Amino acid sequence: MLVDSPPELRAETAPAPPNRRAIRTAGLLLSLAVLVLVAVASIAVGAKELSLEQVWHGLFEDSGTYGDVVVGERLSRTVLGLLVGAALGLAGAVLQALTRNPLADPGLLGINAGASAAVVTAITFFGVTSLNGYVWFAFGGAAAVGALVYFLGGSRGATPVRLALAGTAISAALYGYLQAVMIMDEAALGRMRFWTVGSLASATDSIIWQVLPFLAAGTLLALALARPLNAMAMGDDTARALGAHLNRTRALSMAAATVLSGAATAACGPIVFVGLMVPHVVRSFTGPDLRWILPYATVLSPVLLLGADVVGRLVARPAELQVGIVTAVLGGPVFIFLVRRRRTAQL
Repeated sequence: MLVDSPPELRAETAPAPPNRRAIRTAGLLLSLAVLVLVAVASIAVGAKELSLEQVWHGLFEDSGTYGDVVVGERLSRTVLGLLVGAALGLAGAVLQALTRNPLADPGLLGINAGASAAVVTAITFFGVTSLNGYVWFAFGGAAAVGALVYFLGGSRGATPVRLALAGTAISAALYGYLQAVMIMDEAALGRMRFWTVGSLASATDSIIWQVLPFLAAGTLLALALARPLNAMAMGDDTARALGAHLNRTRALSMAAATVLSGAATAACGPIVFVGLMVPHVVRSFTGPDLRWILPYATVLSPVLLLGADVVGRLVARPAELQVGIVTAVLGGPVFIFLVRRRRTAQL
């Protein structure tokens, strides 16, 4: 006997109406155009202001002054901002779907804390002083904590609540370790101070090539998880009825989020609120369908990150305010607003 699907399941799995799909597609194209404009601004704005003509000249025609400024310095910074922003947005969207918590971000599962603890260990006990050396320790720390959170959260029996609790407990322990080591070692404190703020200023081609394979693999995996995560959002029983493999989806989601946020944190240091704000805002106009949330987050998160980087260069010119500080200043009030709106909606 055939059993009809419940209305909410049919609404979720049915294709979007053509006009709604066209609006979403147009919005995504508009977001891409905004991203291009912000990327150009990121290249043009700095201690030395460049016109669009000079940016074009530096990119494609000149190997002299403009070429040194544009290609040698700002292009790498902009490319890294694009990659890291997309990674943080995707990681935040996946974690919000995995934990069923729209206010989740990579810090919730201890990934940022794992990267930071690994870097301070590298500085204090192994004498690592270069950013190229930090990258591998940070990524290894993030990956180790991601695996530990999944194990402590129940592994095959992991649930959103268990994962969140395990991540919170591990974050608290690692930040305690981090503070203890930095207090005892003033040299480590001095070297860690810049990295822990979160910055794109130290971007180099070498760092980009080191993290690019991980970011590419994590992006492809996250985008491929849209459908099974959509099924899980309707509840475990419904997801099983739709043929979703819950344990495999949770494990792959943890892997994707860990790889993305771990590589991003390794390259730039911990940058907060990007992975929280953008997916949450995107969900307000795309609805809960991750097939749209993930692409929008991939495009709009770099807009926020590069925009914050440009603002940091403008407000403190000829010096600059690090992008991690700008996103924290912007993100705090936005986070409070989101929490209050969510609480009001539940009343």
